[in-house]
Amino acid sequence: MKHYCLATLIFLMTTNLLTAQDTLPVGDANSITQQNELKLNMFNLIAFKFTDLTYERLINEETSFGFGLLFRIGGYDEDIAYDRSFSFTPFYRKYFSRSYASGFFVEGFAMLNSGNEDVYNEFDQQSGNLIRSEEKYTDFALGVSIGGKFISKRGFLAEIYGGIGRNFLNSDFAPEVVPRGGISLGFRF
Repeated sequence: MKHYCLATLIFLMTTNLLTAQDTLPVGDANSITQQNELKLNMFNLIAFKFTDLTYERLINEETSFGFGLLFRIGGYDEDIAYDRSFSFTPFYRKYFSRSYASGFFVEGFAMLNSGNEDVYNEFDQQSGNLIRSEEKYTDFALGVSIGGKFISKRGFLAEIYGGIGRNFLNSDFAPEVVPRGGISLGFRF
């Protein structure tokens, strides 16, 4: 339930950002009206059954900030060692290209993440197998990513990125390292 309340709050914040001023000051040589992006991480959707939506606000031709919201939409998959069920990931990006906020980028991110971790803590004497239990966790990570963004003249965009972060709250069952990455498709508007 708390995840849905957080998602509603984030949606309201996004709506407020979208209704803010959409153009840079008059007279700016790099004036642009398309400063918002919405993206869906297709890799996470197909590979892991995660809905991973991202909103990004362009500050200028070299920088942006945004956030990603990830929810698990399928059941638990025993083949995935790291089972994240929710994450909220604000980020800040720096672009290194001549194009307006596209091309190669470096990103710093924070991530509030929760999920289930497999724990093998008991040994069954009769069968000779370890007994697996599932433990829930919530933790906070900081990390860095790199990637590239490609955008068409009409605003369609494709993005590929990958990175790594470290959890810092030292939850008993949280993984020490969290991945961040994907292949996203979306629109700039």
